[in-house]
Amino acid sequence: MYRSLARWCHQRPKLVVLFWVALIVGINAAGAVVGPSFDSSFSSPGSESSRGFATIVRSFPGAGSQIGGSVVFTGAPDATTPVTDDSIRKPISAFLDTVEKLDGVDVVSPYSELGAQQISPDRTVAFAQINLAPDLDSNESAAIGKKIRALAPSTVLRVEVGGAALAPLATPKTELIGVAFAIIVLIVAFGSVLAMGLPIGVALAGVASGGIGAVTLLSNVLTVPEFATFIGLMIGLGVGIDYALFIVTRYRELSHAGWSGDAAIEEAMDTAGRAVVVAGITVVVSLLGMVLIGMGFITGLGVGASVTVAATVAASLTLLPALLSLSGPRLDLTRWRGLIAAGFAAAALFGVGIDLPLIGAVGAIGAAVVLLAGFVVTPLKRVVPHRPAKERRQTLAYRWSRLVQARPKTGVLIGGGLLLVLSAPIVGLRLGFSDDGNYSKDTTTRAAYDLIAKGFGPGFNGPLLLAVTTSGQSAPSSAADASVVEALTKRIASVPGVDRVSAAVPNSATNASAYLVQIIPTTSPQDEQTDKTVQRVRVAVQEVVDGTNVRADLTGAVPANIDVSGYLSKRIVIFFAAVLAISFLLLMMVFRSVLVPVKAVVMNMLSISAAYGVIVAVFQWGWFGGLTGIEPAPIEPFIPMMLFAIVFGLSMDYEVFLLSRVKEEYDRTGDPVGSVADGLAATARVITAAAAIMVVVFGSFLFEDNRITKLFGSGLALAVFLDATLVRMLLVPATMELLGSRNWWMPKWLDKILPRVHVEGSAPNVRVLKVAR
Repeated sequence: MYRSLARWCHQRPKLVVLFWVALIVGINAAGAVVGPSFDSSFSSPGSESSRGFATIVRSFPGAGSQIGGSVVFTGAPDATTPVTDDSIRKPISAFLDTVEKLDGVDVVSPYSELGAQQISPDRTVAFAQINLAPDLDSNESAAIGKKIRALAPSTVLRVEVGGAALAPLATPKTELIGVAFAIIVLIVAFGSVLAMGLPIGVALAGVASGGIGAVTLLSNVLTVPEFATFIGLMIGLGVGIDYALFIVTRYRELSHAGWSGDAAIEEAMDTAGRAVVVAGITVVVSLLGMVLIGMGFITGLGVGASVTVAATVAASLTLLPALLSLSGPRLDLTRWRGLIAAGFAAAALFGVGIDLPLIGAVGAIGAAVVLLAGFVVTPLKRVVPHRPAKERRQTLAYRWSRLVQARPKTGVLIGGGLLLVLSAPIVGLRLGFSDDGNYSKDTTTRAAYDLIAKGFGPGFNGPLLLAVTTSGQSAPSSAADASVVEALTKRIASVPGVDRVSAAVPNSATNASAYLVQIIPTTSPQDEQTDKTVQRVRVAVQEVVDGTNVRADLTGAVPANIDVSGYLSKRIVIFFAAVLAISFLLLMMVFRSVLVPVKAVVMNMLSISAAYGVIVAVFQWGWFGGLTGIEPAPIEPFIPMMLFAIVFGLSMDYEVFLLSRVKEEYDRTGDPVGSVADGLAATARVITAAAAIMVVVFGSFLFEDNRITKLFGSGLALAVFLDATLVRMLLVPATMELLGSRNWWMPKWLDKILPRVHVEGSAPNVRVLKVAR
């Protein structure tokens, strides 16, 4: 099948290219016509906080929302004028009336009965609660925040807009740093500008079709968060470059060994192409495992990312053979004009990525000038000479493998020991959501947070809401019910960690069937003590309402976050088990071995847990905060799951690339020792190049302001780095040396019933390395 598909594509290269161009244009045009319907809201199904929000929406329209923010104001410049003074009250009231007229916005004014507690005790600071409609996406909520900031009076007031939903939404550009680095690495790896362009072009085709267009359309049928396209872009660039790089490397190896162009394409697709399919399936399975979580937000994210990976695999199997055919012998031909222009282009992308437009402009102009001059200036027309290729057994990778295999126990102790040490902080992992206090101090979001904390106390940045329903939720409450509500407020006020409790506000002045109580903790939303306060309040509430007609649900952003964290913590074990089991079975089918899949799973788990450990130390404990600018906060509960899904899949990419070549050598020679060194030597360069690109692509997100983006990018970069170094270059050759022929052992009864998946290629592949060697 692989040969036939490759043959069809390389015999009709222009048709295939036109198909991909039409696909990219068509799917993105369809996405633009239909429009996105992204939804970043999330809640734990059936949780107390979800029930509480439902009560508020039903009985107190506009009083609370799962997404929103605040408008904080104080007198200017010295903030001594009371906010109740007419000089402040009148312009703020008019301003808030205008804000409430915006679509999807409800305002709880500090001058209303419901917002009575939103004026500080010294009357110098006040805030209005901004509640947004649940169907707004982050682009729409950010646009509302921009309108609010534009409407804010600024003559005698200081007005700050708080809340992540209302914060300016900056489009990440740092992925361009990764593309710039990829240009340099691929040129060094291939020694060819055209060979460099193929992996990047294939990756961009996969991202443009699957990561942007398809995900936009999917958002209309699934709950897909806005940043799913960003995640797809990051993953698509990484795996797309990986897959194409692996195939192009094999094609060039065959070409240099004397194979004709068409035969080399077919053979590369029948060997490296098979490995790409297996690696891609592993990544897709890992990402689709998120569906098991049972939360729409997570499901949409997993499906969107898996579609992007599938698109890059499809591009690698169809578009790449066509491009190889069109390139022909020119693939290894590089002129000085192309090499210098590529360097300028990388500089241009780097300048844009780090937000230095001058560097970007100089790079773009330099690339254009060199390309144009290259048709006139003779030295620029000359061909760049290639360095002679080393014999495989003369390479550093081969010598390194033999060194490790000579002392395998030492390799296992060093590699495994380092990963275990890095993993140690994971025992202190605390799942939770960071608050607005983690924004940069020069943002209005952080300024609003600090003003509220200063004027009211840190707990006001995360108020708790108690939604109380009486007499079956619809009938007016009785005197007995009213007494229970009064007892509730008194009991909650005595709970340790509670700063203050508002009077219960009825939903009707005459026939109340519901009440709303605001509870202010003494600590900030992300403080661990706040979690304990929430649990204590819930216990106290149940003590009061048990055996009565009253139902009370504690809700608000903090309880909702706690419920989501608890829900994910319970489901994540199922997710881990399912992904590990399916990946283990897939690797058994591919490599016809029991121990190889066991080692792969264990080693990948070690590299992932080491990345988790470093994340805990840096992002939760605040190590190196002075250097990184990262303040300590809990780890968002969806981050470990997403990191596992993505990193486990990417780690399996390298595992499949390396072991497929080792297995190919073992099948050819029957030598369990030499096959490891030969396989590592054959793949070390491509794995190193691919890993270096992904580390920079992911690591570049440390330059973003958003804490979650930094956390996600650094976790991925670190896990890939550890996997490509300690695991692939140390633990794999050491453990395979220790096990010898047992690496490929499988019980006969299992071999008979297990389906076969060939990743080493068909019979003609046996001739490949005989010619190459």
